[in-house]
Order: sequence, then structure tokens, then C-alpha cells
Amino acid sequence: MPATKAMADNLQPPQQVIQNVSTQLQQKLRDKSFTKNFAQVAQYVHNVIDPHTDFDKIAPLVLGKYWKTATSGEQERFKHEFQTLIVRTYSRAFVEYNDWSIRYMPVEMADEATKVIVKTEVLQPGRQPVDVNYRMFLSKGEWKVYDIMIDGVSLVTNYRSSFSEEIQKKGSLSAVIDALAKRNIEALAAKGSS
Repeated sequence: MPATKAMADNLQPPQQVIQNVSTQLQQKLRDKSFTKNFAQVAQYVHNVIDPHTDFDKIAPLVLGKYWKTATSGEQERFKHEFQTLIVRTYSRAFVEYNDWSIRYMPVEMADEATKVIVKTEVLQPGRQPVDVNYRMFLSKGEWKVYDIMIDGVSLVTNYRSSFSEEIQKKGSLSAVIDALAKRNIEALAAKGSS
């Protein structure tokens, strides 16, 4: 434990947020009896990441132009279902790949910085490191994630493109939200297989 504390002391505050969340998830999800219940895992992951992720900022970025024309009810439903999608996707990844560690790249930020990219590499035995970078901003004294880039691909940009296509195919945002809600319910009921 002292080595972890020393490492955390050398990290900048936004890096410490990522490390604290990662440590909590990794420690709990190593328990095989806990991970047998996927709905329980998803709830735990939600509780850990929610305080450090700004879905109020992410949802409009993901919907792009469709956010402005959505009703407030559609906006709330989309935000909730999108958050559920992200939580179940990451829950499944954490359960499947629980033998990982994170290397933090140096971050340069001014004392008054309100935005930063925390660059990391996720390391797994026998695999190439995966670049995972977190776009974060300072909100009321706390660093929060609003985008994740995996091997250079932005989660926000990727989902914006796929939801835009889906809205055009289905003809309305409401139909897309209904389909997303259905997929979320089925995935959580099936212990994470979607």
C-alpha cells in the first residue's frame, strides 16, 4: 500500500481521480462471486464512476445538433439511457479484463488550468499497451471526465456518429432512445451479454 500512496502523491489531481476510480473498480471486481451478478456489477461501477463523470456535459456532446431540438424529456431519457450504456459497456470490460494496470504519462498543466487530458496506458500481460486518455475539466473544485479516447478514438465523436446514423434511420430521437432502453434492459438481464 505505501507504494500506491507514494505513486498517488506524485500524480496531479486529475490523475489521482482516475487512479482512485481505477483502484476501487479493480479491487472490487477481482471478487469472482461479486462479478457473477452483472446487474450488481453495473450498479457498483455506476456508483464509482458517476461522481467523477459529467453526463450533463457528455450527453449534449454525443447528440450534437439533435440535443438542441430534443424536448427536455427526451434529453433526460437519452442522458439516463446513454449513461446506462456506458456503465454496462465498461462493467463488462472490467469483468473480462481484470488483470490490468495503468501507467500515467506526465501531464503539464498550469495551476489555474480548468481542462486537461490525462494520458495513460492500460497494461495487460501478453498484450500491447492501450492508450486511454481522459478529457477532464474542473467543475466546482472537482475534476470530472467528459470524454475518453481509446487508441486515439474519442468516445464522444464515435457515439455522436453512430447515434446520428441511427436517428436518421429510425426517423426520430425518441425511437432511438426506446431502442437503446430496450438494449440496456436486455443486456443487464442477460448478465452483460448484448
